[in-house]
Amino acid sequence: MAPVPAKSGYNTAMWSSEFTIYTGEKPVVTDLTERVNAAVADLGDGLLHVFLPHATAGLALMELGSGSDPDLLDRLEELLPRADVYRHRHGSLGHGRDHVLPAFISPALVLAVRNGRLDLGTWQSLVIVDTNGDNPERTVRLSFVRG
Repeated sequence: MAPVPAKSGYNTAMWSSEFTIYTGEKPVVTDLTERVNAAVADLGDGLLHVFLPHATAGLALMELGSGSDPDLLDRLEELLPRADVYRHRHGSLGHGRDHVLPAFISPALVLAVRNGRLDLGTWQSLVIVDTNGDNPERTVRLSFVRG
């Protein structure tokens, strides 16, 4: 979906957009903050629903660049090991854990937008947490309601 223009003539009930992002073939934390900020830059104030329509990835708010992202992936490996211990067994080894991940890291978040930017804390970034190397492309859906 292409973004709906939202300059001064914005008067629809909800703005929606989506984009695809490549996350790769190994567990990764991928920063979405600037991409989403660019998408909502002209929308003013409101609430943004961010959704991954995937059964094997989630969204989180976290600090990046301080070692937190590899720490998260390490803890997920301990909690949900990539091993042949899951009943869900199609795909690569341990793919069942990828299907359990969204129960721990939600595939949807609702975030405030102020002055056309995500209203995040100083060190917060919006990220995809993706442990599924079988699906390296992810769709991100955005829905915005003006405040």
